[in-house]
Amino acid sequence: MSILATWQFDVAGLVENPLSWSLDEFMQLPVVRVYADFHCVTRWSRLDNIWSGVATREIANLAGVKPEAKFVVAAAYDRGWTTNVPIEYFLNEDSLFAWAHDGQPIPPEHGGPVRLIIPQLYAWKSAKWVRGVRFLEKDQAGFWEEGGYHMRGNPWAAGDGERFRWS
Repeated sequence: MSILATWQFDVAGLVENPLSWSLDEFMQLPVVRVYADFHCVTRWSRLDNIWSGVATREIANLAGVKPEAKFVVAAAYDRGWTTNVPIEYFLNEDSLFAWAHDGQPIPPEHGGPVRLIIPQLYAWKSAKWVRGVRFLEKDQAGFWEEGGYHMRGNPWAAGDGERFRWS
């Protein structure tokens, strides 16, 4: 059976309305298009991307995120992989759950069918193969953060950006 047939997106944690969608249901939510650059922690960037999908703000509004939620953990289908995101970045107007890149469906090798896109942070915060999010009061390290990557990952921070905890 294909992941497309069994794909499910769940919203949990500090929300009034825990939610769950199939891929078909998720793709029926209001669509946004975002024009944004994409920056990898390994020092490459891809400029002028057009992403299409569902705004993270839309998901937060539908779920009724509680005021005490300060962080979001995105989970992927890839063996328990997670990443943390401060809620202010998650709720930026250019953050979205994308299923298309430059007008084409995102292929599995690039994180499809749906991947989180947080343009203001390094690309490891843009979880591939996303299967849901959990809203939290306290920050929780994800896969790469547990391995030494910075808890926030802002490429525009002073010096060399927030690549690693020691940078």
